[in-house]
Amino acid sequence: MAAKILANLIVVGGGILARAVVQAYRQALNNAAKNGVAQETIQNTIRRASKGMTEQEARQILGVSAETPWEEVIKRYDSLFESNAKSGSFYLQSKVQRAKECLEEVQQGKSQDTPS
Repeated sequence: MAAKILANLIVVGGGILARAVVQAYRQALNNAAKNGVAQETIQNTIRRASKGMTEQEARQILGVSAETPWEEVIKRYDSLFESNAKSGSFYLQSKVQRAKECLEEVQQGKSQDTPS
């Protein structure tokens, strides 16, 4: 008899706990949606899944800031690409290339946003 009561308590308690967890999860999703966290998380996941490089990472690789003129970005790219070609680091050379490609996309986006 005591085992049956204990089993019932465990089942009922488990059900209550499961409902509480689901309710807390839903509330967390609602809060995240209100704060924009969910959208940012989705965008970060997509970015990681596509193995793309962020603008910040590209700027760090090339050692430039957002205010750096495009001509200077190209000079930094050429310098880093050539130095890695000489030292034989294909990995670093490809990172430098990807960084330039990423910043080119950003640059093209800025030039399209600028009214003529």
